[in-house]
Amino acid sequence: MPLVIVPTPVGNLEDITLRALRELRLADVIACEDTRRTLKLLNRYGIKKPLLSYHRHNERSRAAELLSRMERGERVALVSDAGTPGISDPGYALIEAAGSNGILVDALPGANAILPALLLSGIRPYPFMFVGFPEAGGPKGAKKLGRLVGLDATLVFFAAPHDLPRELATLSSCLGDRDAAIVREISKIHQEVIRGSLRDLADTAVSREIKGEIVIVVAGGGETEEETPDWRAEATGLKARGIFDKEIANALFERYCIPRNEVKAFLIETSEVTDDE
Repeated sequence: MPLVIVPTPVGNLEDITLRALRELRLADVIACEDTRRTLKLLNRYGIKKPLLSYHRHNERSRAAELLSRMERGERVALVSDAGTPGISDPGYALIEAAGSNGILVDALPGANAILPALLLSGIRPYPFMFVGFPEAGGPKGAKKLGRLVGLDATLVFFAAPHDLPRELATLSSCLGDRDAAIVREISKIHQEVIRGSLRDLADTAVSREIKGEIVIVVAGGGETEEETPDWRAEATGLKARGIFDKEIANALFERYCIPRNEVKAFLIETSEVTDDE
């Protein structure tokens, strides 16, 4: 029997399709991120089905269990707390396992936060690229953002409220001060759109607490993006002034979003060349 990926509302419980409700009623078991959240939705529509928790910490073990159940003929519906499973939510491990083992996988269209945020932002909606969480602050995040600098496509990110000021400041540093929008609490009572430049939005996130489920939409770069600065010359100049490698790496990361490890490697290589001479 198949695995059916069922999108669920991101806010208003009425944002669910008739087909999604039918699939939930047909399922032998519903794999869900949080059984309490899913139970509220099922109770709203009078659906009574066995629930099995399926979240980030048990994805692999649950995938094996659910795969076994499907091989025995059970129909599994996969949901997350909100939106479409597998899109920055648990689900991919199970989808991959089912497909690799010849089990039919079906994905229903339905609620998600990405498209409403893109349209509400007022920024060009296509082409666009969904990036997920930016992982700002570390070398991995800086490298990830660095690859997006010249991309002529609107960028869509998810963000956690407690990380929002830092995320916005890093996006501004890495991508430049582009037009952007914070879209929060989509399809809920407190839905809000805050528009401005990335720098202005970073200041706003510091001056007021922005709560809820958050999507950040950022205008694309493309041909209008400024050329990458000659950070190597700047690093060499700072080194000549006796500034420590760690301080130089931190300064260039904050200013140009150059990964700290890349700056340190350049400084070490430069020092070795100078010593040889």
